[in-house]
Amino acid sequence: LPACRDSRLFIKDLHFDGVPVRIYLPREPSASKRRGVIFFHGGCGIFGSIRSYERICRYIARKSDSVVVSVGYHLAPEHKYPAQTLECLIATVHFLKTSETYGVDPARIIVCGDSIGGTFTASVCQELGHRTDIPKICAQVLIYPFLQALNFNLPSYQKNAAAAFPSRECTVHFILKYLDKDCSLKEPILAGSHVPESMNLKYRKWINPDLIPDVFKLGYKPQLPTSFLPRVHEEVQELFEPWFSPLLAEDAVVCPLPDTCIVTCEHDVLRDEGLLYKKRLEDNNVRVTWHHVEKGFH
Repeated sequence: LPACRDSRLFIKDLHFDGVPVRIYLPREPSASKRRGVIFFHGGCGIFGSIRSYERICRYIARKSDSVVVSVGYHLAPEHKYPAQTLECLIATVHFLKTSETYGVDPARIIVCGDSIGGTFTASVCQELGHRTDIPKICAQVLIYPFLQALNFNLPSYQKNAAAAFPSRECTVHFILKYLDKDCSLKEPILAGSHVPESMNLKYRKWINPDLIPDVFKLGYKPQLPTSFLPRVHEEVQELFEPWFSPLLAEDAVVCPLPDTCIVTCEHDVLRDEGLLYKKRLEDNNVRVTWHHVEKGFH
């Protein structure tokens, strides 16, 4: 939907340091500064827009009486990764520095996103965790986020392989489209052949089916060993960067993260990534609120 008149909101299209944004400001005067919400939309980095998330952002602004900034990062593959994460970061920093201009309390700003927007949220919060020159982000909200590209055989990937959108194959296909890679790499990546054994061993403490609660592992079958393919590994180095896979960030990066709300859905291949990140955050003494939608889908 285009921006149009709303009886309860002022809606403006702006640019934050060159990044397109749409800002939603409640019309009702406020006795104090409002909270702010920076929103990153989903769509695998190759779909979606400010316009397609118009209703959601209006709803958040109205129901929470918040100033909402929806970030219109440019899409891949025309705009190469990591342009999307960089633009989300630029827009966030700009808003943190200028929030009082929009009647927002800089100490009450949260970052929120769904799907790959949740990835951008996690990455931005990790990137800004140690910054002292700007206000601290108050909280992050991750709505069924994508958080790792090492293991596509976690219990939720097996359970929802073909039963929900995105399917297991679609997920890897969209990842390759997002990174502008050859889609013939899909099968070896699904099999796990892109990850050397040394890397699997290193990250087992964070990405491991054993860390998923038993209630979510009904019918799960451990993955059979696969052959490592160095050529595939070299082609997809981006998958192992914390900006792409925030679950791979070191503990020193995770420790200073803000209070977190994680939303997971039962009928979603990404369910277990939210569960694994929840555990990582809790292990690092980050306060987490978790909402699981038992009948929900991506």
